[in-house]
Amino acid sequence: MKIAVFVYEYPPKIVGGLGTYAAEITRKFVLLDHDVSVFTMNDDKGSLPTRELWRGIEIHRPVHIDVSDSMPDVIAEDIKKWGRGIHLFSKILVSNYLSAAKLINELVRRDEFKYDVVVAHDWLSAIAGIAVKRELGLPLIFHVHSTEKGRTLGNGSDVVSNIERRGGQMADMVVTVSEAMKSELTEIGFPKEKIQVCYNGVDPEKYSREQVNEENARAVRQRYGIGDNDLMALFIGRLVWIKGVDRLIRAMPQVLQKVPNVKLVILGLGEMQDYLEKLVQTLKLQDIVKFRFEFVPEEERIAHYAACDVAIFPSLYEPFGIVALEAMSIGKPVVVGAAGISGMRESVVPNGPDQCGFHVNPEDPSDIAWGIINAVQDRQRKEWLGQNGRKIVLRTFNWDAVAKRTIDLYKQLL
Repeated sequence: MKIAVFVYEYPPKIVGGLGTYAAEITRKFVLLDHDVSVFTMNDDKGSLPTRELWRGIEIHRPVHIDVSDSMPDVIAEDIKKWGRGIHLFSKILVSNYLSAAKLINELVRRDEFKYDVVVAHDWLSAIAGIAVKRELGLPLIFHVHSTEKGRTLGNGSDVVSNIERRGGQMADMVVTVSEAMKSELTEIGFPKEKIQVCYNGVDPEKYSREQVNEENARAVRQRYGIGDNDLMALFIGRLVWIKGVDRLIRAMPQVLQKVPNVKLVILGLGEMQDYLEKLVQTLKLQDIVKFRFEFVPEEERIAHYAACDVAIFPSLYEPFGIVALEAMSIGKPVVVGAAGISGMRESVVPNGPDQCGFHVNPEDPSDIAWGIINAVQDRQRKEWLGQNGRKIVLRTFNWDAVAKRTIDLYKQLL
């Protein structure tokens, strides 16, 4: 197949999980002998190549045109409330139009490229996908990784929600990341008969305990003042309200009552930084909770997983949760939020012979504490949970399996 992929982020521009997913899945498509063209954002200065071949994938990055000054005259009131965010919205909008125009007018009509299918990821690329479908009649597959309603706990932009629904209506197939997300999409008006589920994955060779030597793992622990006899709990992710980091911090006093040698490392960036620091001070946990407000390279994130004893992701809304898989792949027990829309409820086994972690109510610090205590209190059980997590990843959640399943869905549509 010849596949045109529209996605907001792609290496070297990585913002979150979507960029990681896009890089991994398109590489696997190429290894399965499919041709892939990716259309994505350039950087703010337009300094990235506008066309290049990388790992067998042709990448197009049109240079952005700043039209933010004219946006207030032509956009809905709810976008005007974004303040400085209006600049981002204009970039996304223009990038969609430029990317779609490049594929339609240059690659297909002028250079006579042939594509079998066009793929768009989230609302960030839906407009381009819809334009290509209208102009060229290509089948459109719309991948939905999260929704505006879920990301903002119901307080988001009507314009973004409308773009999402339009993508679902115009697409020939909608692919989402969990059964929980399929239910959410159906509830907000996506045609149920179009929706297919395909889980995300992780690279078990890269995310492996064997990739990190003892010296590097010890260095991570020493950086945060965690001794050999201490236990390290880890959170990695964006510091935003839906990730439940504040509840995690509130859980720590109860954890310390049962396991007094636990320390918590929080690694990430986000709007809650100041609030979380003040919360730690209020609870007098400065010696227990260690912050690192950075976006660290992947190799260093892997070292953090290897160094920890348990990984906790108490999200209030998590359509899938690749971070849980990353920790499981490295053989660590996980404690995950399992209320509401939670794909982690489907990937993390909470009981039985395959148990790899614990499901908790992310709204309840006491329940989060319960999960952490049970994950680390017994050393043998902790090791057993981690081993099971690794087995689950190898069996179900690796990129080879995910790519094959995705291609099968594309072929099914065609």
